[in-house]
Amino acid sequence: MQERRILVVDDEGSQREILRAILLAEGYSVETASGGTEAIRRCREKSYDLVLTDLRMPGTDGLSLVERLIRDDPPTLVILMTAYGSLDSAEQALKKGAFDYLTKPLEREELLLTVKRAFERIQLSRENRSLRQQAEERFRIEGIVGGHFRMQEVFEKIRKVSSSNTTVLLIGESGTGKELIARTIHRQSPRKDRPFIAVNCAAIPESLLESEIFGHERGAFTGAVDRRAGCFELAHGGTIFLDEVIEMQLPTQAKFLRVLQGETFRRLGGKQEIGVDVRVIAATNRDPVEAVKDGTLREDLFYRLNVVSIVIPPLRERSTDIPQLVGYFVKKHAESAGKPIQGISNGAMRLLLNYHWPGNVRQLEAVIERAILLSEGPEIKHYDLPIEVRFFDLPVAPTPSSVPGSKFAIEIPEQGIQLEALERNLILQAMEKSDWVITKAARLLGLSYRTLQYRLEKFQIKRDTKAASITTESGSTEQAEQRKGGM
Repeated sequence: MQERRILVVDDEGSQREILRAILLAEGYSVETASGGTEAIRRCREKSYDLVLTDLRMPGTDGLSLVERLIRDDPPTLVILMTAYGSLDSAEQALKKGAFDYLTKPLEREELLLTVKRAFERIQLSRENRSLRQQAEERFRIEGIVGGHFRMQEVFEKIRKVSSSNTTVLLIGESGTGKELIARTIHRQSPRKDRPFIAVNCAAIPESLLESEIFGHERGAFTGAVDRRAGCFELAHGGTIFLDEVIEMQLPTQAKFLRVLQGETFRRLGGKQEIGVDVRVIAATNRDPVEAVKDGTLREDLFYRLNVVSIVIPPLRERSTDIPQLVGYFVKKHAESAGKPIQGISNGAMRLLLNYHWPGNVRQLEAVIERAILLSEGPEIKHYDLPIEVRFFDLPVAPTPSSVPGSKFAIEIPEQGIQLEALERNLILQAMEKSDWVITKAARLLGLSYRTLQYRLEKFQIKRDTKAASITTESGSTEQAEQRKGGM
């Protein structure tokens, strides 16, 4: 049975000893303090489940003690003892967070019943904290937060693949946390005590990428004055993470495939075969199947990488996770910034839920970190958020060029026009001009993001959509120009 710790606080020594004897006889662990100041000192040195304190004491009284102890995490329950004439002060203490109060002279049975109820409350609070902790563990893996069912699928795959040496391919937009997931897989694997080496293939010039990955011998190229170990050698026994792997040029892909198949490689300019024991985790923000079709990814390399693939959903497709992510980032950055920010206002949260997050979780974290630095109160307000988040869904007024000889931007022909087909074609044209980025297309059309998203679904417009025929009232048809790539 867990020890039940009580601190009895009273400036009268005889009263302290009587209470101590009664509570000890019931199996409680009891200590005493002669006043509020001593009680605060004792609570700093040791944690108590319950404090039983007199209301009227010299110096720090019971009311001040309540205000101090309810700030603890978890807060310490306080029962006040007061004379009949001080009931107003006792009621005030209840409003400030005290659990209950007893009037003097104390009745033994009433005292024990009140203390018993206090410990029932404590036990219930402990069970609730335990359940919350279990829920947080279910919806979080080493800083990766997500209660959405698609993130739960990601978590399940992480748990299954971590204990193996299987090659893993992570697929997701920039900012979705691919490297964080790769590091999590490594830390939960038998290789956790060995190196984790990360390489961003898109950030290194192709002329240097091969040397970075495989190393080089002295004199292999101009400037190679010494032998240099590559990332595969450095990661021996551990994990190598190749981010944006599709950005490798095809010759480098061929050498990489050879390492995956034979677990050996040669340094650039070298002749010796070097054996290596490395787990490979690769990542891309592109569709690997499309990359195979357009020839930027070798098909045999794709099959070798795609033993287990984990698709990480963009934040806009799991917006129900935003409140939990915000809470996580507020706690993280408020502590590091030394600011007493406890949360976020309802108005600010609505703006965050409404935004489309092109930079995904990375962008959300940057927004929260910025808001914490700017905030001057106990919570983040809407005006602490950046302008693109605050005014995201407001329509942008277009500035069309007028048709020559007309006061209107678009001239309707005498025979009339099919308005819905025209609207569909204008949206298709805007999407093409914006490289299918909805935010940019919405600006071109003077629409909000949500309005354009609704119209795209309404007209079923996708990348392979062809322009519609615009039929006039006279029955003639004007076939719009076919879009590039079969559109």
